[in-house]
Amino acid sequence: MNAGKVFIEQIVYPAMEKLKGNKIRSYLQELKLSQEFTRQMLEELQRERLRKLLRHCIENVPAYRQFRHLAQKIDVSPYAALQEFPVLTKSHFTRHADEYLAQGVDKAALICNRTGGSTGEPVRFYLDRVTVEHYEAARWRGLSWWGIGLGDPSVMIWGSPIEMTQNQSRVYRLKERLLKNRIIIPAYALDPGKAGYYVDLLSSFAPEYIYGYASALHAFAQLMNSQGLRITKHLKGVVSTAETLFDDQRTVIKNSFSARVINEYGARDAGIIAYQCPSGSMHVTEENLVVETVDIETGNRVENGRSGLVTVTDLHNYSMPRLRYQLGDVARLSNESCKCGKQLRVLQAIEGREDDIFVSKVGKLVHGHFWNHIARNMHGIKQFQLVQHDRENVTLKIVKNEKFKREEVDYFIHQIRDVLGDSNINVVYCEGIEPTASGKRRYAVREFPILLERVNER
Repeated sequence: MNAGKVFIEQIVYPAMEKLKGNKIRSYLQELKLSQEFTRQMLEELQRERLRKLLRHCIENVPAYRQFRHLAQKIDVSPYAALQEFPVLTKSHFTRHADEYLAQGVDKAALICNRTGGSTGEPVRFYLDRVTVEHYEAARWRGLSWWGIGLGDPSVMIWGSPIEMTQNQSRVYRLKERLLKNRIIIPAYALDPGKAGYYVDLLSSFAPEYIYGYASALHAFAQLMNSQGLRITKHLKGVVSTAETLFDDQRTVIKNSFSARVINEYGARDAGIIAYQCPSGSMHVTEENLVVETVDIETGNRVENGRSGLVTVTDLHNYSMPRLRYQLGDVARLSNESCKCGKQLRVLQAIEGREDDIFVSKVGKLVHGHFWNHIARNMHGIKQFQLVQHDRENVTLKIVKNEKFKREEVDYFIHQIRDVLGDSNINVVYCEGIEPTASGKRRYAVREFPILLERVNER
């Protein structure tokens, strides 16, 4: 057995449990039990947790005291009562964050966190230890479905300058190595000249799995392919997170690493929302949160099977509750159960970010993945990025390869105008599409809002 894993299992976790009261392993065992529940048992568990949370919110959270008239409805039908609360957008929360702190909570005792802001809207928020430990337990529950356990060695293709400043980098990496048995390859600074070094590092460290942003894993796989490199260690899986994983990316990653690709759907400000099982379904972590999909313009809930904005209600965060918090993702919930036998609800599809959705001149919504379908059939385009500045103006960035033909760009422009209307299109040829500070690479970017702020004021 790996020495690092033994150290973490027998020293690190027992010490955290004794000294800090850490309950990750206890919560993990609870989740492993509840994943075997019947559908009715899961709904009863979630309903009771939602009822307690909503009562706490209207009694102790300034932002929700105006809904005290819902007390009886909460007791009788908490799911119906939840619909009476408005969708909470990131911009509204950012402007009124202190109103979401529960009465009597000591902010100094909480864990300060913030999103990376890769879509231009970073959010600062607070979590308590109970919430964070439930997040971690949910991740380990999902990984356990693939034979991955606490302390298994891993490599992360990860990190941003915000998360790892130059002064803190050495200490951070040492902690990662000793306390989590993992090493990090910086996603925001992959150097083609170091490809051989990265592969040698992976092979020598012998990870059980690799974990990273979908775009960073894809970029790393392409880097390996371009130089004919392969890692020698057999992997239990490659875990994609933080971004939408598209089918073409999955194929490249799977073939390059000769491993199964596992999709994790989570967010820093929501925890683990869903995890893919070996049968292929994305199971919602219903014990920890309520997931809804709502209309992108009105904020009203949509039926299962229809695309909508994802909102989450964290059932364990009593310190800074956010009801129906809108993440900025677009997805579809399914009415079907999974053949694996687990009765946890299934996400039928995770379609991308709300920020990736474009708006035509006449108001039609177009998902950014549409452009990917066009570009993938063009042999002369190595990379692209489409930026919609407003309904009239678009920039198309193109990275050429040796098979480049101007006719393909002309066709791309024709398709853009056919869908968005007669837009002004500025074509820019560049050497590469720069990743964001966190290492994510976005091929579709909309720079203006479409979700109406009124959803917070119902």
